[in-house]
Amino acid sequence: MSAGPMRVVIADDEPLARERLRALLAAEPGVQVVAEAGDGHATLHACAEHHPDMVLLDISMPGIDGLETARHLAAFEPRPAVVFCTAYDAHALSAFEAQAIDYLVKPVRPERLSAALERVRTFAAGRLQHAEPEDGRKRTHLCARLRGSLRLIPVEDIRYLQAEEKYVVVHHARGEDLIEESLKSLETEFADRFVRIHRNCLVARNEIVELRRIGDGHTQAVLRHGEHPLEVSRRCVAQLRDTLRNL
Repeated sequence: MSAGPMRVVIADDEPLARERLRALLAAEPGVQVVAEAGDGHATLHACAEHHPDMVLLDISMPGIDGLETARHLAAFEPRPAVVFCTAYDAHALSAFEAQAIDYLVKPVRPERLSAALERVRTFAAGRLQHAEPEDGRKRTHLCARLRGSLRLIPVEDIRYLQAEEKYVVVHHARGEDLIEESLKSLETEFADRFVRIHRNCLVARNEIVELRRIGDGHTQAVLRHGEHPLEVSRRCVAQLRDTLRNL
């Protein structure tokens, strides 16, 4: 945890809910609210800017919901502790699978908030090891973080993913971005959307319009929106042809 007071971001799309949490936190010693946000996108930006120790995170928010926001926050370094605040208790299992430290049901009681803050302090002292979420939920966005900036890329806008040294280059409808994830983990998470054409490349299934044989027995994939064809490795050709027949 950062030196000094615990730094907190409040994330809720209801202004009255944020106001109540802010008032409850004001009564807690050693706590500082550094930012507030009304949706998942704004929450991630606030966390990238302020590096909070803890995020009080609503689950039902417009756009990127709290569960997906938590999955992106799990990749932040240092990773903030997430405490969900929600009007419904039906999401509790998903919340803990998303590595939440605690789960508060609205209206939040002062004693429960105090207990959650104590759990966060324990978490910060032990700094739990990062682990991948196991709830099977696929993200709707990938998060690119470079030079302090942050961009959320809708998965449906991604045309292909190409490994390059320790990064993956995301080629999407608005350009290119780098993310620090493995191609293998992306292939596993989004197996229904992307197909491997090479050891270093995954392509959106709906982007491939033709497999073209060229000289020396090589094959290329022609993309719907690609400026140039992509190389298909020999070991991927047969499986790729089968995949395309079943689209």
